[in-house]
Amino acid sequence: MSLRNRSAHSALLAVALAAAACSPAATPAPTSQAPTAEATQGAVTLTWAFWGSPEEAASHRLVADAFTKEHPDIKIETWNEPWDNYFTKIQALWASGDPKAVPDVAFLWPTPKYAAEGVLENLDPYIQKSGYNLNDYWGGLLESAKYNGSVYGLPRDIEVNVLYYNKTLFDKAGVAYPNDNWTWDDLLAAAEKLTVKDASGKVTQYALAVEGGKFAKWVNQNGGGILDDYVNPSKCRLADPESIAGVKFFADLMNNGYAIRDADLSQAGGDEAVFLSGQAAMIIQNTSRVSAFNKANLNYDVALVPIPKGGKRWNPAGGAAWVISAQSDNKDAAWTFLSWLQSKDGGEKIYTERGEIFPALQSAANSPAFLTDQPPANKQAIVTEAGASGVGGFGYFPDWDELNGTIISPVLQKIWTGEADPQQVLPELCQNVDQFLKDKGYPKK
Repeated sequence: MSLRNRSAHSALLAVALAAAACSPAATPAPTSQAPTAEATQGAVTLTWAFWGSPEEAASHRLVADAFTKEHPDIKIETWNEPWDNYFTKIQALWASGDPKAVPDVAFLWPTPKYAAEGVLENLDPYIQKSGYNLNDYWGGLLESAKYNGSVYGLPRDIEVNVLYYNKTLFDKAGVAYPNDNWTWDDLLAAAEKLTVKDASGKVTQYALAVEGGKFAKWVNQNGGGILDDYVNPSKCRLADPESIAGVKFFADLMNNGYAIRDADLSQAGGDEAVFLSGQAAMIIQNTSRVSAFNKANLNYDVALVPIPKGGKRWNPAGGAAWVISAQSDNKDAAWTFLSWLQSKDGGEKIYTERGEIFPALQSAANSPAFLTDQPPANKQAIVTEAGASGVGGFGYFPDWDELNGTIISPVLQKIWTGEADPQQVLPELCQNVDQFLKDKGYPKK
């Protein structure tokens, strides 16, 4: 699933500026596949690029076949690479300058980065000409696929983080299931009862497992933020009292033994692994985990993520998007395919029915394709969290990766390990962020 893999690419961006989830590495997939559809005389052939496991590639093939059945004049060849190789290889194709080598349609993240490099087609003219409905997308989601105000991609799904909980472990501990009114205080009270230690004091069952990259959930719920603007920032906000309190709440969950530390979670195989094994009673994650938990027949459900008293619901509004290559020789046909992929009765329906995504389109999320009898039972929690996405949920600027990698992430990692106190280190962190932004000429005029 795209959410799982995208988060691995940029854990902090996906959550802080979106993104994503972070998660275990993607299941290895075969290298570039030979064309899977033969071009017939007079038909247009499109090359469709995506990353993912063999299972995901099989789903894409079903989608391609369904499209070709409706549009027999457009044939689809698939180009599939493992996540680790995908971006390097697709960039090499674009760099070749050969329109016959580049994919016509591709799956991409983050879209603004590649739009800035000039390799993507501006979709505004196609949207306007066809009357394609952008209002069906969740609030703020399309910002993750825009550059300089124009749309360069159509997100397939949306990063929606919910609270998964193991009903069996809750029952064993005598803890009532989470409800829509749970606050941080309720979460702490439950965590105390759900944390199990052995005779030596070692934790054998954590109440919660949450990736460190999801810290922005706590920060934004509490009215804080990372930067004042995620597209054209002028200053750091992590030293704001609301931001410090959000980071401290998350850090204290780890320091008190209620939540597994970020590094330990990674070594244990990620949140999916510890939830399946019963090492954690709750996790906070996007919908990419649903299929695995259903396959394991796990006794679980999902709920809204608790918020602080007086706080607000917040979700990163980002999703990997389908794009058209600027070098494509078949842009009109590519748009026909792209707009079908992102339609309630087209690709969005198929991916949603297979349980692989929480759809980018509100109409698909409120349709039988999503509202099935399959677990989780409380799908309304996912819909409600998606509704909390909006302006400020995502942003991207060219220097983010450097800023995060050299200044922000190293300090946060020390907080997650318990080596640093948020109240002591975040003010200095913000000073360094502000200097970085100043040196790079932000805010841009």
